Order: sequence, then structure tokens, then C-alpha cells
Amino acid sequence: MDPVSPLEQALHAARALVLADLVAGEVAEADVVSLVEDSVVQRRWWVQQWPDGAEYVAGLVAQDVQDALLERYGRWPLCPVCGSGDPHALDVEPELGPDPHWVCHKAGVKVASVGALAGSLGGSPGGTTSS
Repeated sequence: MDPVSPLEQALHAARALVLADLVAGEVAEADVVSLVEDSVVQRRWWVQQWPDGAEYVAGLVAQDVQDALLERYGRWPLCPVCGSGDPHALDVEPELGPDPHWVCHKAGVKVASVGALAGSLGGSPGGTTSS
């Protein structure tokens, strides 16, 4: 059996992290999981062109899925920090860098690392809302 390449390891890890956040937000329906798979396919080509970018893939896949969800369903993940005002989505930071995390720019806080939203949502749904 051939060992898994670092590129594939990064892609599998990115997939797992984003899927964990989708499950935490209770939005991991089949069509949404397909968005993750589409992003992984696109990012595989991207990382093949720029192998040094492998550590950035998780944040990029999270952003891809977030953008695709916005176009189709609404904002995701919703901010669990701000209890009042209009619902708003968290953002991924850094936009292109290692150790991506979800942040609320309104409150100016880091909410969770990508893949770790379950601990921050604390039972409140982190689903989508119309834009």
C-alpha cells in the first residue's frame, strides 16, 4: 500500500475540519457535503501548483464552502458570540495562512479554530440564514 502524500493528507485534513464545523452547525446535509467535495477537488489542483500552500488548504476550503453556502442558502456559520442585532456570519482568518480560525469582526474575537466550532456553538444552532 502506498503512503498518503502530504498533499492528500492536507486535503483530507481540510475536508475533516470543515465537515466537523458543518456537523456542529447542523447543516451537513448531502448537498452541503457535496460543496466540500467540490472545493477539495478545486484545491487539489491549487496545491499541486503551489505545494508550499498545503498548510493553507483548510482555511481555503472553509472559505469556499462558506461562499457557496451564502450563494445557495444563506450565511454560515452564524456568530454565536453576539446575542443581539442582526445575525451575521463568522469570517475565516487568516484569509491565506496557517492555523485558520473563525472570528467575529463585530465583537473582535476569535471564536474557534476551523474544525472546532462544536465547542463554541454550545447547543445553539450555527445554521444558515437568508442573506
